[in-house]
This record gives sequence, structure tokens and C-alpha cells, in this order.
Amino acid sequence: MKGRGKRVILAVLALLGLPLLVILLLAVSFQLENRSNGSIVSSGEVRKYLLHVPKSYDATQPTPLVISFHGGAGWPVLQRDLTGWNDTAENQGFIVVYPAGLDAGGMTGWRVTRPGAGLTKDVQFISDLIDQLEKTYNVDRTRVYANGLSNGGSMAFVLSCNLPDRIAAVGMVAAAHVLPWGWCSDRRPVPMISFHGTADPLAPYEGGISWVGPASFRDPVQWAASWARRNGCGPDTTKSLIVVGVTRQDYTECTDDAAVAFLTIHGGGHTWPGAEPLPEWILGSTNRSISATREMWTFFQKHRLAVEP
Repeated sequence: MKGRGKRVILAVLALLGLPLLVILLLAVSFQLENRSNGSIVSSGEVRKYLLHVPKSYDATQPTPLVISFHGGAGWPVLQRDLTGWNDTAENQGFIVVYPAGLDAGGMTGWRVTRPGAGLTKDVQFISDLIDQLEKTYNVDRTRVYANGLSNGGSMAFVLSCNLPDRIAAVGMVAAAHVLPWGWCSDRRPVPMISFHGTADPLAPYEGGISWVGPASFRDPVQWAASWARRNGCGPDTTKSLIVVGVTRQDYTECTDDAAVAFLTIHGGGHTWPGAEPLPEWILGSTNRSISATREMWTFFQKHRLAVEP
């Protein structure tokens, strides 16, 4: 992050009363830690990403690929550390990549708030990134999964509409959807699992406007129901209590077994369940009794694309 975004971070630190030297050291540390380890040129733009290949990787074996998108004002290293996908990748033997959104007006993120050239370029970047990784590694093309937080969750939705022939399943946490559901013209069934807190201060559980800006966010509960209709699911759902404070609604009898699951985090904020808590006064509480990453991977493992590897 640079320009305005970097200044915002330093301003927040200053408001917290940290000494100038500490602020400068943190800024330098941020710049060093936020380094990516890969880049490609896509649609005339230099796009960066952070890649993790597990130690167990075997070039003779097709390997699943997980794509994880950071939220608005985020960055790949933050998404890596927040979600713990690297640890799961080591334990389960899959590749994980964290693409970097572009810095637009001092705010990093994905251009998914309106149709246009920016959105098209972001989709093309991910398509080109998958191509690049498939050339370098033995990626199982039937097991490429996308997930994201907030603005990154909306990017995962966009991919399900624009790259449904490449994405086997989608996961979203505190997804900040602004595009209307009708924008998604490709209605092929894509399995989806979503997590949303009832006390989310940024992307409200009931939808609507929050303090982050003038855009009105879509109701995530209705969004899941629309996704179930897209997937041809039956009218009946099953509800269950996963752990205290977390309920799950599963849509059944979906076309091509393209399941839809919606997990309500009661009292949860704009946070990744199972992660280290983020500043509660800004984002709300973090539920530690369930891991969105583990739940997603369990869900992903049940779904593959019906294409030749």
C-alpha cells in the first residue's frame, strides 16, 4: 500500500499514541513484510501475488489450487496471516496463492463495485494467473477454488460468474456485495459456502449502508438464497447448530450436487472466524470457536469440476 492508504495507517497509529520512532519502524516493517514473490503482466498492468507451495508438492501428482483474496485496504501477507491457509496447505497438500488488488486512490482492493473495464481486468488477471500456475506446476484443473474476505469475497463471487468453467467452488467471509445479483448472467451451478456475522459493522447482516461509504451492501442471507436458486436447489433447507454461536443453513437437492451453505456467526463482526482478533472497535468481534478456513477446505474437498484433468 502506498500514498493515501499508507498515510491512513500511520495516522491511525499516531492516534493510538505510539511514539514516532515506533510508527516509522512499523512502516518500514510493513513495507518489508508486504513483499510479493511473483508478478505477471495482465491487460497491460503489472499484477503481483504471493504464492505458497507445500513441501509435500509432487510434480507428478495433480495438486489442488486455492486462490484467496484480501479485502479492501488489505494485502496478500495480511490475508495469508489472517486465514492460516498456508498451514492448511501444508497439512493437506495443496497450493495457495494470494493475489494483490490494485492501489486505486490510496485504497487497495478489487474493482467489483460496478461493471466496467476495471472489473474485466481483475477477472483477466486471475485467469492469467491460473494459466501461469498451470504452466509452472501440476495444478489439478478440476480442483481450483476461490475464496475471499469482504471486498475479496465479492471478487470470488465475480469469478463464479465469469470463470465458472475454471472455479470448482467458492468461499466467502463477510462478503461486501455491491453489484446486483442480476449482474451475474452465467447461471451455471457453482458450489458456495459463506460466513457472515450478525454484528458486522461494515457489511451489515441485513444489508444496507454502513460507515465505510455511500454504497448499499446486499443482504447476505438473501444473497445465499439467490445463489441456491442459481444452483437449482430444492425449496427445503436444513439448519444446524455447529458450535455455540454458529448456525449453518444447507440448501439441498442442488443441480450437479452444487451445494450452498450459509453460516451465521451470531455476534460476529467483519472478521475471519478462527483468526487472531482484529481491532474490535473498528471491525467487531472475532469468533474463535470455528475456523472458516477449515470449514471451507472441508467443503471444497467435496466438489470438483466435471472436466478432464
